[in-house]
Amino acid sequence: MSSDSSKKRKPKVIRTDGGPQEGKRSKADADQDVRYYSEECEVDLRNPIKDYELYRETCQELQRLMAEIQELKSRGIKDNASEIDERRIQSCVHFMTLKKLNRLAHIRLKKGRDQTHEAKQKVDAYHLQLQNLLYEVMHLQKEITKCLEFKSKHEEIELVSLEEFYKEAPPEISRPAITLSEPHQQTLARLDWELEQRKRLAEKYKECLTSKEKILKEIEVKKEYLSSLQPRLNSIMQASLPVQEYLFMPFDQAHKQYETARHLPPPLYVLFVQASAYGQACDKKLVVAIEGSVEEAKALYKPPEDSQDDESDSDAEEEQTTKRRRPTLGVQLDDKRKEMLKRHPLSVTVDLKCKDENVLHLTFYYLMNLNVMTVKAKVTTAIEMTTAISAGDLLSPDSLLNCLYPGDHGRKTPNPANQFQFDKVGILTLSDYVTELGHPYVWVQKLGGLHFPKDQPQHTITADNSLSASHMELTVKLLRTRLQSRLALHKQFASLDLCPQPSSAQVALSLISEHGVVPVSSSFWGSLWDIPSIGGLMGAASDVFSLPCSAKLQAAVVVNPGYSTLPPVFSLCLNWKGERNSSNDDNIRAMESEVNVNYKELWGPKPGYQLLTNQLQRLCMVLDVYLETEPHDPSVEGPKEFPQEKMCLRLVRGPMRLKPFKFNYPQGFFSHR
Repeated sequence: MSSDSSKKRKPKVIRTDGGPQEGKRSKADADQDVRYYSEECEVDLRNPIKDYELYRETCQELQRLMAEIQELKSRGIKDNASEIDERRIQSCVHFMTLKKLNRLAHIRLKKGRDQTHEAKQKVDAYHLQLQNLLYEVMHLQKEITKCLEFKSKHEEIELVSLEEFYKEAPPEISRPAITLSEPHQQTLARLDWELEQRKRLAEKYKECLTSKEKILKEIEVKKEYLSSLQPRLNSIMQASLPVQEYLFMPFDQAHKQYETARHLPPPLYVLFVQASAYGQACDKKLVVAIEGSVEEAKALYKPPEDSQDDESDSDAEEEQTTKRRRPTLGVQLDDKRKEMLKRHPLSVTVDLKCKDENVLHLTFYYLMNLNVMTVKAKVTTAIEMTTAISAGDLLSPDSLLNCLYPGDHGRKTPNPANQFQFDKVGILTLSDYVTELGHPYVWVQKLGGLHFPKDQPQHTITADNSLSASHMELTVKLLRTRLQSRLALHKQFASLDLCPQPSSAQVALSLISEHGVVPVSSSFWGSLWDIPSIGGLMGAASDVFSLPCSAKLQAAVVVNPGYSTLPPVFSLCLNWKGERNSSNDDNIRAMESEVNVNYKELWGPKPGYQLLTNQLQRLCMVLDVYLETEPHDPSVEGPKEFPQEKMCLRLVRGPMRLKPFKFNYPQGFFSHR
């Protein structure tokens, strides 16, 4: 840059439209410029569009000049310095033009804002005037409405019709000559007649009050008589209790039960009504009762009372709660689980008595938040039963009622909506709580009139009396049959624990339970667990019959919960001169078929509760046949280990060399099937 350009330059003024050119001025000239030159006035004369075009042209010219300066500098020729200075001067002139345009734009903006503000003030003033006028209009409309809606007191009085007035009112009150032509006088006359009628009615009302007092006195006398009669009736009822017990007509107890039944939830109420009706009509040995706290049941339906003491003590409680430690998330979840699994305070008990005086006690509960019913079972025997080691959990409350209907184990909730409720409080399955709450069997829901369809879910489940009545008879029969079969099975296990050795060989008996089996050490048990039907069955495990000999028969017995309708299934393994089972010995398979397939011959008298004992007896017989019909090994010195005692028509038959396992009664010999 040259030395002339580095010097401080005096301010220049850009003139347009033939204005004076920039140059030196005195102070007087400057004052004169202030008097006649003003950019604000110039803004009004200039066209904004032309200024915008001038701005664009100036910017383009600046870009061109800057590019030329850059190009000249890049060449590095000393002769270009004058050209660079000339273009710098032109650029400065354009910068001054841009500054002027910028000032003009700011002035236009300020003027636009001022004009907008003035217009806004005018609009606000007009809007305020409009609001004032609207308020005055609204006020006047309210006053007009009040005037139009004004009602006099006499308008609220229901007067008699004009025809009735002129017909019944005396002439001195009605005055037809005046009232027919003047509505005001007519209204006054009708009001006078209304007053006269009301005076007459007031006198009649006093007479009615007098007669009412007399009647009330008579009622009080009769109430005193009735109140004295109630204790006498109670004493008579108390005295008749022995007569009711003797005639088996407990009217007083039944009345109390029905009073308590009013507080039962709908499913338990349906169960109570249907079970009571079935007991009275078809089964005199079925006893239904209600247990629990009636006061707690009443408290469930009472609305919460708003007490002023809570409001007055709210500050003190807030201070105490802030001092207390907040419960953890685990404690909160436990509280929510307890609330969700809460049972109704009342429960229904059903006692099923058998002919031998054994009783099955069933207690039905209702889970209010889950809308399902549960049951707990207990058995009371007429005679104290010996504890059989092999009986296991035959009479256990947790497995006594399993599979009363096929596939109903009572471990899962039948209500599909419960799973979503469990997810909120962290409950995986209801089976973890059945020991405490009871089993939610499907037949229990049906006895309570509850039905949960899976294909068409309903929003509200209501207790249905017809559903309960349709399942009551069959369920009661199945329950009584289950109790009798389990007691008979328990008795058989007890006798098996104490029975003598019925065979010349050693027999080991193991019964599969729903939780497993106590296996006898053998590779035979490894293949037994591959049977898918073992899961969900019941039974126990024990060793029966021990005798010092070389043969040992291991029998695994799978007993279905529906015994004796469904027969037990035997799987055999004989340890004698090696391990023999159904996979490597056809005669062992034939022995299994003898007790598994031909079980109907062993059923005995109905209902066939001795089937298991008969199968074991037949198993011992065919084991003797198996051992006695085996050929004697000539290499062994001495007599035959198992001499033949059973009479057989033919020892073996066919290419598989099957032995005669069919017993012919009453001839007493064995033959082939």
